[in-house]
Amino acid sequence: MLRCRWPDGTPAVLKLSPDRTLLTEQRGMLSVFAPSGRVPAVLAVDAEAGAMVLEEVRPGTEAGDLPAATLPRQWGELLAALHAVEPPAHWPRDLRGRCDEAFLRIGRRLAEPAIRARIGPGTWQRAIRRCDALLDTQAEVVLLHGDLHLGNVLDGGPSRGLVAIDPKACVGDPCFDAVDFVLEGAGHEGVETRCHRVATACGLDGDRLFAWSRVIAPMFAIAHLSNGGPEPVIGELLALSSNT
Repeated sequence: MLRCRWPDGTPAVLKLSPDRTLLTEQRGMLSVFAPSGRVPAVLAVDAEAGAMVLEEVRPGTEAGDLPAATLPRQWGELLAALHAVEPPAHWPRDLRGRCDEAFLRIGRRLAEPAIRARIGPGTWQRAIRRCDALLDTQAEVVLLHGDLHLGNVLDGGPSRGLVAIDPKACVGDPCFDAVDFVLEGAGHEGVETRCHRVATACGLDGDRLFAWSRVIAPMFAIAHLSNGGPEPVIGELLALSSNT
């Protein structure tokens, strides 16, 4: 990612990728969400060159660095805007496929010694069963960002609010776009407390959001175990992954 300026002086970002297919897909996803006003505008794409120019989001502070007190409300406004976008007919990606891919990819890491010592196959299979149960009972389906963690949400200023970048758009349960934010409460105010705050602010089913938190918790635990994360955070995530 390189900061630059468009010929008319508009601050922009040049994104380079050797994966032309991914770049084309990303352009399509950003275009679909464009009516929400909550994703960067695409200024130009040259798939052959592996380049895309995007509007620079300003001031661009990552959501994790914004005041914690107002973030749930802002997240709720972001979700309302994104989820109001009508899913295109025959959208090729759904949440089940997104979850299957994540469990397969991240599950390969269970063999690593530091992870195997804390997360066994039983925990992983339990998360998969919980995930399947939630997918089988989706009552409301929306177009999801699909990868809405704190690093993929930027401050667009008072008039615009939060802006989401790098979507992996899929169709599914609206709670999924809040689960990463909820799990970031581990080791701080606690996942259950944050879940209640976020569900209220976002107008989501708190029980389903907490259930999704238990599904994704072992994935978060793996990330922290790999990076030598704080033990209180890892402990809370593993407790969420348990059978109780």
